Amino acid sequence: MPLTDTQCRTAKPKDKPYKLTDGNGLYLEVKPNGVKAWRYRFELSDGTARKESIFAIGNYVTAPKGETPEQAQERRNGRQFTLAEARDERIKARALVVQGINPAHHRQHGRVRRDHENATTFKAVAEEWLALRDWEEITKSRRLKMLERVVFPKIGEMPIKAITPPHILEVLQSAAQANGLSVAAEAKRTMSGVFELAISTLRATNDPVYPVRKALPANKTQHKRPLSTEEIGQLLRDVESHGGRHETLCAFRLMWLTLCRPNEAVEAQWAEFDLDKALWRIPAERMKKRKEHTTPLPTQAVEMLRALHAITGNYVHVFPHRDTRSRPMVAASFRQMLNSLGWGGKYSPHATRTTGSTRLNEMGFSADWIEKQLAHTEQNAVRRTYNHAEYLADRAKMMQQWADMLDAWKSECSASSDANTR
Repeated sequence: MPLTDTQCRTAKPKDKPYKLTDGNGLYLEVKPNGVKAWRYRFELSDGTARKESIFAIGNYVTAPKGETPEQAQERRNGRQFTLAEARDERIKARALVVQGINPAHHRQHGRVRRDHENATTFKAVAEEWLALRDWEEITKSRRLKMLERVVFPKIGEMPIKAITPPHILEVLQSAAQANGLSVAAEAKRTMSGVFELAISTLRATNDPVYPVRKALPANKTQHKRPLSTEEIGQLLRDVESHGGRHETLCAFRLMWLTLCRPNEAVEAQWAEFDLDKALWRIPAERMKKRKEHTTPLPTQAVEMLRALHAITGNYVHVFPHRDTRSRPMVAASFRQMLNSLGWGGKYSPHATRTTGSTRLNEMGFSADWIEKQLAHTEQNAVRRTYNHAEYLADRAKMMQQWADMLDAWKSECSASSDANTR
């Protein structure tokens, strides 16, 4: 006779284990310690003869009142089965036996597969995706830093199959709030690329980025628009009065005084500077075009760097990271500072070079000098072949006048502000 739930529930332990048979190979083993375990007896051929084996299904339980389907599934995942559920498991096991598959081996293989999937974290796949990109190492390094700053803290250690659209949405919303819409957009593109690799290598079945791809507003910031001279003055005055890290203010000022790229400023190393000659030689590996770039330093930059040397001169980097002093600060520090000053959405550090080029051309300087200062590659192939001039002396005079004009614009803004308050 098949078992009833009452029989299972009221069975008492004895000195030795005993069985309560349900039928079709399924029975309940009652152990002396009170544990009641479901067992399935089956026969399977090993090629020469049929051998009897026992498959341990799990333990007997009664379903708690008010249990939700999710809770029931979690209970079954922990191998806790009611009588009806144990019979379902017997049917599944029998189907495997008919195919010549040992259900115990099948479950072990499934566990190994799940463990492998759980070990395949988003971070592991992301690092693999980066390694496959046909990018310069410096570009890969910057993208990795973005991931480490924005994405990995939230989903890096999660199994990639377990990541859902709500997880992605949280990453994007946090990135937009803390780092800006452009960083959030970069994170979105990167995460989607990582999931594309995971899907193509059978480590994920879908891209959870897609459903939330339009959750954030488009980045409409005109951040590369050149600033007017009044805006330049106001910006420099605001930054000078900002009560943030001294190193961040100095790095920002160096960027304006030399018109270098933001990452070239924040990652500067003391070994690159010859302050006596007022020169900064940025090595090829740190330049976008992979060519060493020498830039003259105006007196304002030299004086600032000499003073800063007393603070950070013992480190490799001119502007070391606040928490890890062996690493450089990150360019995102500029964005955070600008957001706090109310300049977010109106200007980004990348607009500095556009502004410098526009204003220097207005001041009548040679386009060749300006392009060389910005480390731009000559687009005309013939001119690129024959024009190797550094224009270093001319650029030094130009950048000194530029630095003086920055001071003048800042002072004009200050004088105008003072007049308005009187």
